[in-house]
Amino acid sequence: MTDAVLPAALEVRPPKQQRSREAWNRVLDAGVAILEDAGYDAFTIAALCERAAVAPTAIYARTTSKDALFLAVYEHGIGRLRAEQGVFADGDRWAGLAPADLVRAAVGETVGISLRHQRFLKAIVLLSAAHEEVQRRGDRYARELGDGFTAVVLRAGEAIAHPEPEAAVRSCFGTVFAATMIRVAYGPAFATPSPLDDDAFVAHLGETAVRYLLAHAPG
Repeated sequence: MTDAVLPAALEVRPPKQQRSREAWNRVLDAGVAILEDAGYDAFTIAALCERAAVAPTAIYARTTSKDALFLAVYEHGIGRLRAEQGVFADGDRWAGLAPADLVRAAVGETVGISLRHQRFLKAIVLLSAAHEEVQRRGDRYARELGDGFTAVVLRAGEAIAHPEPEAAVRSCFGTVFAATMIRVAYGPAFATPSPLDDDAFVAHLGETAVRYLLAHAPG
């Protein structure tokens, strides 16, 4: 759900009966799968009904707007990514790590979430430039992810060689996130003659972050 007031056309009426909830969850799962397999152009009510094995009334009982349906599917898919962000609040995951290892691990977790869901994210990222509400929600999600990353990396304390550590960490996140979204949207061969596999991509971003955040300031 969003924290803004939505127009009535974008509202979804939640199901109340158990059977209706199960059908609606199948619709949401089907919507995510359609986006993963074929992108937004394939996202139609007919395709959703066929894939979820539900009658159109199961959808029209919730909303008559394709855009509202899409946004419900969007939130369902993003919810899967949000569930993985709990790693940033897991103190045991980060306890005892040396600063460089902490930064590399934070980059690895951040990028890993996106890569594990890259088929879904590709459809979302490509659509967001032309869809104001998707762009707004994507911005909010990215900020949440950045907050988690920043809280973890700031554990490195004085090892962060910048006069404004939080600003530096957030700038670092912006670079990591942007590079990841370009890869998700356009593939590993985009804008490079030497594509990297996922592991090498994560490792290179991790080293870039370490060198930026932990390098000793000149002079």
